[in-house]
This record gives sequence, structure tokens and C-alpha cells, in this order.
Amino acid sequence: MKGRRLARATALQALYLIDVSGISEEVALSTQQEALDYLKESDSSFSRDLVSGTRKFLNEIDHKIAEAAAHWRLDRMTSVDRNILRLSTYELSYVPDTPPKVAINEAIEIAREFSTEESARFVNGILDKISKSEK
Repeated sequence: MKGRRLARATALQALYLIDVSGISEEVALSTQQEALDYLKESDSSFSRDLVSGTRKFLNEIDHKIAEAAAHWRLDRMTSVDRNILRLSTYELSYVPDTPPKVAINEAIEIAREFSTEESARFVNGILDKISKSEK
């Protein structure tokens, strides 16, 4: 993985830790310190911003996901898929520098890497709905 994708994957891992263990954002990021140190400073900063932004707007993000995920409650989704959706929804909704197509494609690739091919399709469908509702 290169640059921004690794930054997104690192952010996903921190968000996953927060979600499943209830640890703080600071502790989760400190567990990812080695990966963050490996990144260029701009990518490391991007990763940290993704985590803090996703956490800051979590209620709004979860609401958007719930609206787009007909017949799927957030608590029924796998933790990995839920956090990929959260991270990518944050990027779609609150990071104007990232084109929607890039945010969705990155989410699909990360889902393939950390979850399953079926998850990649699921993530794509939900994010496509969110992206269309953002226009």
C-alpha cells in the first residue's frame, strides 16, 4: 500500500480499535504509531485527521449510513465494514479535497484488503447512495 491508502488503512485500524474496545482516540492512534511514523508527514496528518473527523461527526455519519443501508442496522454490520463506511462517509461528506469517486474506490479496495469481496460490494452500494444524496 502507498501513501494515502496506507493512511486510510491506519485510520481504519484506529477506528476499529475504538469501536470494539472503547479505548480513547489518543490510545488508538498511539497503537498505530509505528504505521504513522512510516508515512510521510502529510499522510500521517491525513490519517490522524480522518480519525478525529470521523469521531467528531460520528452521530451524523451513522445517521447517513443508516439511511442508506436499508434493512441493515449499524450494529448488525461487521465492525470492519461499519468503520470503513464511517471513515469513507466522513471523507465523502467533510473532506472536499477528496473526489467522491476516489473516496468510494479507496473504501472498496480497503474492504477487499481487510474484509471480503462481498463486503466490498456492500460498501460500494452504501457509499454510492450516500454520495448521490450529498449532491
